[in-house]
Amino acid sequence: MQHFGDIFGNHVLLVALSACFLAQGLKFAIGLIREKEVNLQWLFSTGGMPSAHSALVTALATGVGQTKGWGSSEFAIACLFAIIVMYDATGVRQAVGKQAKILNQIIDDMFQEDKEFNEERLKELLGHTPFQVLMGLALGIGTSLVAEWAIGGGM
Repeated sequence: MQHFGDIFGNHVLLVALSACFLAQGLKFAIGLIREKEVNLQWLFSTGGMPSAHSALVTALATGVGQTKGWGSSEFAIACLFAIIVMYDATGVRQAVGKQAKILNQIIDDMFQEDKEFNEERLKELLGHTPFQVLMGLALGIGTSLVAEWAIGGGM
């Protein structure tokens, strides 16, 4: 049985997490430039540009391909996992966000006249546009390729 500390030697995992954190950092920087104010929620939010989910899963799939081989079963699994996550980010989660926006508008309209309503507003920014997912995909692949180059040709 391997030691828990071996996780920190798993370069594929570390690069995938780095791609995710990099995407979240970019969301913060983009929000700072657009809004000209600091909002720490951008570091932890779902949705937005670029997709951190896409960056994570594509860096993972790329890393698996680099280490196990592009024809391996492990790469096939990681690649299909990435496709499902990215499809979900643009499809299901985007639709849920649109529904939340409509429901929030309905609630605002119904309770305009000082009527009490104690429910929390629904989160509207859940999913991603196809462009945000594409940018996350590019970020994930790029992060993994740069990490391989930096390490010297292999993870």
